[in-house]
Amino acid sequence: MITSTVKQRLVQAGITLNDPASPLPPSSPWFVRALQAFSGWLAGLFLLGFIATAVVLVLESPLASLVAGGTLIGSAFALLRVTHNDVLEHMALAFSLAGQLLMAWSAIDVWGVTAVLWWILLVLQSGLALIMPSQAHRSLSAFLASLALTMALSAIGLAQEAKGVVLLTMTWLWLNECRWYKRIRAVQAWGFGLLVSLLGLQVMEYSGLQTELNASNVHWLNFWLADGLSAGLVALALVCVIHQAFRQRTTPVMTQRLMVYAAVALVAVVSVYMPGLGVGVAVLFLGFVIALRVVMAIGILMLLVAVSRYYYSLEATLLVKSLMLLAMGILLLSIRWGVTRWLGVTNEP
Repeated sequence: MITSTVKQRLVQAGITLNDPASPLPPSSPWFVRALQAFSGWLAGLFLLGFIATAVVLVLESPLASLVAGGTLIGSAFALLRVTHNDVLEHMALAFSLAGQLLMAWSAIDVWGVTAVLWWILLVLQSGLALIMPSQAHRSLSAFLASLALTMALSAIGLAQEAKGVVLLTMTWLWLNECRWYKRIRAVQAWGFGLLVSLLGLQVMEYSGLQTELNASNVHWLNFWLADGLSAGLVALALVCVIHQAFRQRTTPVMTQRLMVYAAVALVAVVSVYMPGLGVGVAVLFLGFVIALRVVMAIGILMLLVAVSRYYYSLEATLLVKSLMLLAMGILLLSIRWGVTRWLGVTNEP
């Protein structure tokens, strides 16, 4: 039970509390909401197809395309402001995506497929992630903004740095969500959108698409410096997570801090040779600090994928690989034993 004093302080701080006398209405099952979302997309696509003949004429003029795209995005914003229905929400999302495509077409006609185009799309998606009153739209805009950032950085041969920038941004958002309690749902939507984009960037890196994007552009940093910068950004995000963990618990002594930071440096060095390892460790620790099991699960998935990909791409015999797995298992068990002795943790109930 919340005492009256605490309740008054929360109300004065602007935090709304649910009245136990008026229970919340029951939410619809997930399959009903999925069907409503499908219906909204289907209705939106049919309506867009109905005006397709006018859109063909609009595409001939960059200015008309820009105006039509802005009108569709404005209509989606107005629809999202007045409705909380899943069908209308996803219909508005379809309208917004169509408007974004029209605006992107107008930008391509003026600047072509260059770095300027991707920076403009990054600004557009960041603005939509901030102002659109929809959780799904905010997450989708954050995801598209991450892809636009990757393409913009690939124009100067730094596509691998996008992963570190996205990870740093996501870490900063999740660690500071309680400071913006009035927009906590928006922060969570941005965080999940960036988290999904990290998975997409990892797939791009493992498929070789990221290397092809960098190879087609001029590098102003060599490969070693670029990889080192990417590992440094990931290590910085991991240091931020560990620093927050120190603040939430008893502050360790300086020797223990130095050991932890040395482990972070080791992870950063290994990440240069094992892409994705540092990101997986950072996401895993972030999920532990903010107590979100979904984030922890995705971190474990990214970590396992990184290790598996490195293992199968290693040019060595099966005997050498088996010995490496044995050594890694012994090292992990030793680390677990050392940490439990260090923290004084026992397995007794």
